[in-house]
Amino acid sequence: MADVLLTHRRVLRIALPIVLANISVPLLGLVDTGVVGQLGQAAPIGAVGLGAVILSAFYWIFGFLRMGTTGLTAQASGAGDSDEVAALLSRALLIGLSAGAMMIAAQWLIFNGAFRVAPASEEVESLAREYMAIRIWSAPATIALYGITGWLIAQERTRAVLVIQLLMNGLNIGLDLVFVLGFGWGVAGVAWATFIAEWSGLILGLWLCRDAFAGVAWRTAARVFDVIRLRHMAVVNTDILIRSVLLQAIFVSFLFYGAGFGDVPLAANQILIQFLHVTAYFLDGFAFAAEVLVGKAMGAQARSTLRRSAVLTSLWALGACIALSFGFALFGGTVIDLMTTAPDVQATARIYLPYLVAVPLLGLAAWMLDGIFIGATRTADMRNMMILSTLAYFASVIPLMALFGNHGLWAGMLISLVVRGITLGWKYPALEAALGPVRAT
Repeated sequence: MADVLLTHRRVLRIALPIVLANISVPLLGLVDTGVVGQLGQAAPIGAVGLGAVILSAFYWIFGFLRMGTTGLTAQASGAGDSDEVAALLSRALLIGLSAGAMMIAAQWLIFNGAFRVAPASEEVESLAREYMAIRIWSAPATIALYGITGWLIAQERTRAVLVIQLLMNGLNIGLDLVFVLGFGWGVAGVAWATFIAEWSGLILGLWLCRDAFAGVAWRTAARVFDVIRLRHMAVVNTDILIRSVLLQAIFVSFLFYGAGFGDVPLAANQILIQFLHVTAYFLDGFAFAAEVLVGKAMGAQARSTLRRSAVLTSLWALGACIALSFGFALFGGTVIDLMTTAPDVQATARIYLPYLVAVPLLGLAAWMLDGIFIGATRTADMRNMMILSTLAYFASVIPLMALFGNHGLWAGMLISLVVRGITLGWKYPALEAALGPVRAT
C-alpha cells in the first residue's frame, strides 16, 4: 500500500468510529444504575455495580486477545496472506469461546474468591450472585468478541465495531427498561438484558466477518493449529497480559493509596480519575489506527510507511490531547460540580485538577507508542518497558506521598506515564531498524 494512500482521511476513518464506540460505553453503565435505582432500594444498585465490576475484572484478563489479534492480523494483511488472516479469526474465536467456557465451569471459585476479596452485606452479596450467575453464561460471547473486534480493527473496519457496540448497548438499554421497569425482574432483569445483548453482539460480529468464512483457510486444521504460529500468538498474548496486569497494578494501588488520605481525597480522586478515562477513550481511536497501519507496514516490510503511520496517527492524537487539556482546564470545575454536590469534595477535586489537565499531553507518548508496538507485535519491548515504568511509579510514589500527600500520589501517576513514553520511545528506532531496506508499499 503506497504512502500516498496513507492519508489523514484514512487515519480518521479508522479512529473516529472507535472514539464514538467508546463514548457509548459509560452511557450503558449509567442506564444500568439508573434503572435499578428506580426500585427505591440501595442493595440492588450496589449488587449490579459490584457484580459488573467482578465480572469485568475477569473479562479484562482476556483483553490481550483484542490487542494481539489486531497486531497479528494487520501484519498478515500487510503481507498479503489472506489465508492467515482467516486462520487468525478462527484462533481468536477458539481462544475466546474456550476461555468463556472455562469461566462458566469455574464460576463457583470465581464468585467465592471475589467475595472474599470484596465482602459485601448479605443482601448485596445475594443479589450480586444472582446477577453474576446469569451473566456468566455470556462469558464465551464476551471474550470471543474481543477477538472479533481486534480482527475487524485490523481490517480497518472500525465502523463495523461501532455497529456492534451500538447494537449491544442499544439492545441492552431497551431490555433494561422492559425487564426491570416493565416486568419487574429487578437485578435479574439487568443481567438477562446484558446476557441477550452480548450473545446478539457475537452473532452480529460473526455475520460481519462472514467474508473470512467464504474460503477454506478458517477451517483448515493444519493452518489454524500450526504450531509455530500458535506459539508466536501465545508469546504475543502473554507479553500483553503481563503488561496489562502491571498497568492494572498501578491503578489499583493508586486507589488503595488514595483511601489512606481520607474519604474526601478518595472521593475527589475517584471523580478526577474519570478525566483520565475520558482521555483514554479519545486516544484509543488513534492508538488503534496506529496498530492497524503500523501492523500492515510491518507485514509489508515498508519502513517509510511505518514511520508515516506513526507520525500521522500521533499528530491527530496530539490535536486531541491539546483539545482535552484545554477542555479540562476550562470546564473541569463545572464537570466536578455536576458529578458531586459535596462542597468539600468539589473544593478538593479542584486542587488536584491541574494534574488531569497535564495528563493528556504527558501521557500522549505512552498511549500512542503502545499502539505502535502492538501493531508491530514488539510485545516483549512493551512488557519490559512496562516493568520499568511500574518500578519507577512505586519508587517515586512512596517517598512523594510521604512528603506531599495526595499531590505525591498524582505526581507518581504522571511519572509512570512519562517513563513509559520515554522508554518505549527509546526502543522505537530498533523497531524501524528491524525492517528491510526503506521502501514504500
